[in-house]
Amino acid sequence: MAGHELPEPEGRKRQVADPTTTPRAAEEPRHACDPAFKHGVVVGFDGSTSSERALAYAIGMAHRSGSGLIIVHVANRLPTTVWAGCEPPVFVDVPDHRTEVLGLELACADYLSEVPWILVERGGDICHELEEVGREYSADAIVVGSTHGLVGRIFGSVAGRLARRAQRPVVVIP
Repeated sequence: MAGHELPEPEGRKRQVADPTTTPRAAEEPRHACDPAFKHGVVVGFDGSTSSERALAYAIGMAHRSGSGLIIVHVANRLPTTVWAGCEPPVFVDVPDHRTEVLGLELACADYLSEVPWILVERGGDICHELEEVGREYSADAIVVGSTHGLVGRIFGSVAGRLARRAQRPVVVIP
């Protein structure tokens, strides 16, 4: 999406860092969430068949409850090592431009016209990021599709890991 720079108002002074003070610890900036989506429904979406089913359920859930829908796409991260029975401790970021494509597809979808929705992109562990978005928006529930295939068997399904550690209800759609 394209951004626009707004000119500074003439009467406004820009703050300049004081070189005599010690710098504060760097914090990861998170954008403030839109209050219209507080207590909404978070859904993990990557364009797969199972995530499309989860999205359809989440749309109905948000519509019935009169809340907003927070669609979350977590960018790919690949494990650098495989540990038997454990989550891999180190991940490598993989460029992922899929969010832009998914956003365009969702913007053109008729089935999303019944509920207010936003698309949030994150990078990292899928379970952690879905729970983090749920916490930021005080979500009433997180909806995910079930994981099928070899990756889910090796590393554990996202739905299973999320259901074990989430602080809010998790709905798993087969």
